[in-house]
Amino acid sequence: MSQKSITSFFTRQPLQKKENIIHPKEEKCSKGDGSAPEKSVPNLEDSPIKGNKRRRKRALSDSDDDSQTTNTKEVPTSAVKDEETSSDVKVSDKSSRQSASPEKKVMKKITAPITKDPDIDRTKLHPAIAKILKSANNTDASNEGDKATKSEAPMECEDSQEGFTLKMEVSDSEDGEAAVKTEPVKLKKPSPVKKEKSQSPKTPKATKQKSPRVSKGGKKDSTPKNNGKAPEKSPKTTPKGSVHTFFTSNSKKDSDAKDLKDSNDSEQSPVSSEPKVETKKPSATLLSAKTAGPESAFNPASGTSYHPVDDACWKQGEKIPYMALAKTMEAIESVSARLKIIEILSNYFRSVIVLTPEDLLPSVYLCLNKLAPAYEGVELGIADQFLMKAIAQTTGRTLAQIKADAQETGDLGIVAERSKSTQRMMFQPAKLTVRGVFDKLKDIALMAGKESQSKKVDKVQAMFVACRQVEARFLIRSLAGKLRIGLAEQSVLQALAQACTMTPPGQCFPPDVINACKGMSTESFKSAVNDQALILKTTYCECPNYDKIIPVLLKGGIASLPEHCHLTPGIPLQPMLAHPTKGVQEVLTRFDGLKFTCEWKYDGERAQIHMDEDGKVSIYSRNQENNTSKYPDIISRLATRKCFSDNVKSFVLDSEAVAFDKEKKQILPFQILSTRKRKDANEEDIKVHVCIFMFDLLYFNGEPLVKKPLQERRRLLHENFKEVDEEFRFASSVDVTTMEEVQEYLEESVKGNCEGLMVKTLEEEATYEIAKRSRNWLKLKKDYLEGCGDTLDVVVIGGYLGRGKRTGTYGGFLLACYDSENEEYQSICKIGTGFSDESLAEHAEFFKKHVINKARPYYRYDSNHEPDHWFDAVQVWEIKCADLSLSPAHRAAIGIVDPEKGISLRFPRFLRVREDKSVENATSARQVADLYLNQDQIKNQTTAKEVDEEDFY
Repeated sequence: MSQKSITSFFTRQPLQKKENIIHPKEEKCSKGDGSAPEKSVPNLEDSPIKGNKRRRKRALSDSDDDSQTTNTKEVPTSAVKDEETSSDVKVSDKSSRQSASPEKKVMKKITAPITKDPDIDRTKLHPAIAKILKSANNTDASNEGDKATKSEAPMECEDSQEGFTLKMEVSDSEDGEAAVKTEPVKLKKPSPVKKEKSQSPKTPKATKQKSPRVSKGGKKDSTPKNNGKAPEKSPKTTPKGSVHTFFTSNSKKDSDAKDLKDSNDSEQSPVSSEPKVETKKPSATLLSAKTAGPESAFNPASGTSYHPVDDACWKQGEKIPYMALAKTMEAIESVSARLKIIEILSNYFRSVIVLTPEDLLPSVYLCLNKLAPAYEGVELGIADQFLMKAIAQTTGRTLAQIKADAQETGDLGIVAERSKSTQRMMFQPAKLTVRGVFDKLKDIALMAGKESQSKKVDKVQAMFVACRQVEARFLIRSLAGKLRIGLAEQSVLQALAQACTMTPPGQCFPPDVINACKGMSTESFKSAVNDQALILKTTYCECPNYDKIIPVLLKGGIASLPEHCHLTPGIPLQPMLAHPTKGVQEVLTRFDGLKFTCEWKYDGERAQIHMDEDGKVSIYSRNQENNTSKYPDIISRLATRKCFSDNVKSFVLDSEAVAFDKEKKQILPFQILSTRKRKDANEEDIKVHVCIFMFDLLYFNGEPLVKKPLQERRRLLHENFKEVDEEFRFASSVDVTTMEEVQEYLEESVKGNCEGLMVKTLEEEATYEIAKRSRNWLKLKKDYLEGCGDTLDVVVIGGYLGRGKRTGTYGGFLLACYDSENEEYQSICKIGTGFSDESLAEHAEFFKKHVINKARPYYRYDSNHEPDHWFDAVQVWEIKCADLSLSPAHRAAIGIVDPEKGISLRFPRFLRVREDKSVENATSARQVADLYLNQDQIKNQTTAKEVDEEDFY
């Protein structure tokens, strides 16, 4: 057989008319009697391969009848998934002019099915291939278990008594987009008595007469014609590819068992124009990227009927497939109700606790999109450009296509998932596991050095190649540092508490208690879960380290946490915060009959200073960020031990770091402090001097003091620490009892460049309430004289394009408060005042990197206030307003004060960017309601709804 004839298979131009075309269903690999074929070679003079141009044209005109060649049996098929490739079948001109030698056995590397019988014209299989390609567009079956032929050249045809299996995958090379997955066609040996033509050593010449095909029984074959057309193209889904085929020997047992049955069936019924499809299990070596396994059906959103063992997609002791966590995240992303989110996540946690408890820690971290406690500073956040390149290199798409899709969707995770869904591969990598993904992400985050970039690329690509279905979406989002499912840390803690309440940890397998809350009333269940949640949240506030909490929880349950996880130097605790007040009278009303003190409220940055027994000093922000490298000057001062006595071994100080002018001996505003380098500062390069103002002592020489009253804590502070001029000072304070004293001290604080006063109880109700915004601490700011009793910290979620003088920047912004209960951002006002031209340019440049295509599902707003550009919630602004009012157009605190109306700010103006606050720590919806209800005009109008005295922030 010449290679020119092989080329004709893929140019889709059959060389012969219908009378001489042998359908693949009639193809033989042995003689009619089942014996091995003779080694004779057809006479080349009589071979149609040597046909002239006229004969080729006739063949083309008659190609519509090729599919009607007489057949005696049907061809069973099954789908085989092949690797995607971009190579094309190429045959050199020189080789195409050569013909097969009569003395040599036909043994050539080919990429098309070819019969082994030398008596049959091997160029007549094009119609069969066309049908295979056409039928492949509508099938996604997979090949089960045919073992590959272990020949030296797997692309060769060799003499054999067994049939051969054609395995193909086609990517349409015309437009570079369509991908077709074909099914294997088993070319069985036909019955020796059904076809007389095939017994002749020569192939008869073509005849010009056209006649309908007649079956053995004398009936006309009703098989529809294909009119010589090539198979239809599949939808555009993948980049340019090519045809790949290889042959594997069929089971001899299967071939022999079916030959007689197939030949008998062919006598009784017309041959179908389409091969039959047999659905089989995926091949062990050729898999699709879509293959996901049973875990793709995992559904933790099944509600209270969920069973942590029976409904899980993995077995006891097995590693948790990453698909299980990805499906959980997908379910959470699809809902907005907080209680439903908690239920979905708690179901997943229940299965983890029962089946693979050692994977609970990485599961919690991945749900929070964290790799370690916040204070350790392990950040991932890989740049989008880096991830786009990784996706492009892994999927074969161009970087331009990835960028265009990312711009359209605004979500690189979705782009990755869609790009991956069309990919095919020869061998499916090992499935991702939760533990494996977590470890690799942490490795990537910790990589540093010259070759770290290439190592990161390798790890990212290795994980991405192994992704299946939605895994790609959430893996890329995790790498980018934006999970985007609306899952806050408080909900994770609540879900963990609910999981431990329903399915207590520490049980042997199989667990005796699957659902401890079965049979409980709704109120009893809610009460039990809240009790556990309170212990867990309190413990986390005091010791925000899941590496310590999770092992204790798994061993002894939530009840054992307070005993083992408590305040420790080196682990920052979440600070106590104060409630805002409207005026001096409100302070006196709240603290009527109690002894209290007033402290200056400094305009600086919260600094929690730790020193352990080894003398190691660490400094943390209010968000538990490690700021030690930001303040090398403070570390140096503490090393001299001038600010504390010799008996001090360990401590935790609560203080404020304030910019200070040593020459003028005065406090400088926060804007000056913010110019200091945020990380890895060099002490010699520091230009902004900082003074530490100490106001509380939380831990002293191995003993936590948070349960002691402020008066006792303050006494220990003054007895064991010393003031160092311009470096360490005690916060200015005075114990007062009258309104006049409070008013006088407030004015004095304002003259001292402070924001106002902090008013605190001294003896009764005076413990340090970790992570609570308690009414035992009240803040009285100078702003109360100008209208609103406090500034608000709000999140920017949208921008309005500027006009006139502000053309080219944003002329206004849409702001929102954060509702921690529903985990959503609720619009509160539009703002356009308080900006300089320079600040507007800076804001435009900053938010240009955070523009998204549409509002997040957790943004609540009125369509009349829809901005020109939506932003990711990434920055907090401090703003001031005249007062607050109910609004039908804004959604802040909706349902708290009024069931249908939200709260908006009147005459808001921009003050500064709060870089020390995360978006989750912005002013909450409940705080907004608090500010509204505390207004004098509102108090005089109606009795307002009760607001919780204390709440976790």
